[in-house]
Amino acid sequence: MTERAKIEIRDLAVRYGAKPALKGVSMSIPANKVFAVIGPANSGKTTLLKCINRTIELSPEARTSGTIRVDGEDTARMRSLYDLRRRIGMVFPLPVGLPLSIYDNVAYAPRMAGVRKRSVLDEIVERCLRQAALWDEVKDRLRALGSMLSGGQQQRLTIARALSHSPEILCLDEFSIAIDPVTTMRIEDVLVQLKAQVTILLVTNLVQQARRLSDVTCFLNKGAVVQIGPTDLIFSENPGNQTTYDYVHGVFG
Repeated sequence: MTERAKIEIRDLAVRYGAKPALKGVSMSIPANKVFAVIGPANSGKTTLLKCINRTIELSPEARTSGTIRVDGEDTARMRSLYDLRRRIGMVFPLPVGLPLSIYDNVAYAPRMAGVRKRSVLDEIVERCLRQAALWDEVKDRLRALGSMLSGGQQQRLTIARALSHSPEILCLDEFSIAIDPVTTMRIEDVLVQLKAQVTILLVTNLVQQARRLSDVTCFLNKGAVVQIGPTDLIFSENPGNQTTYDYVHGVFG
């Protein structure tokens, strides 16, 4: 049976001024899977994520072409960027906490969406903090500033905040770059559980992280797709592409 595509990307090209960042990229991202995007620095990985939730439009020098569809709907034709970004949560390389309490960091988006009932907000906050493997550590100090948490806790708070508007897609851009290995493994465990509910796009420079977590891996190099396939194939001794083999086995990167 063919897997349902959550995201369809066709002929996506991006330039920053005269510099090409993505060159005719096409791919289908299946629903409820972890889809990893790997590749050397400056291969276009972060640009790809920015295109999916249209934050690329915040870069005035960027020029894009091609189409991106979510559940068959062309994202370029979506009138409400708020609705699009509610459906597509983003977690950036460094934790970006709001200058609010732990509780209010998670409750912020639901409140903006019109949720006012305290019992409903309480349920959302607890659910999201549990999903981010943070509840047990902060449940007795929800009124403390989020900025007072450790780096790893702040990153998990960022994930909880991204989950607070019940996204269909969760994009993570090098989420473990500034946190310790133990916390990284805890978040990885969370992501494996979350894919039953959301489609996860994982951009990472850590090829072994992609190997551990993902169901499907896309290898980008110099703005172009080199290979997309089941993760077991991409990391095998015979992926069918020499450049892929060389990258995942550390010959370059």
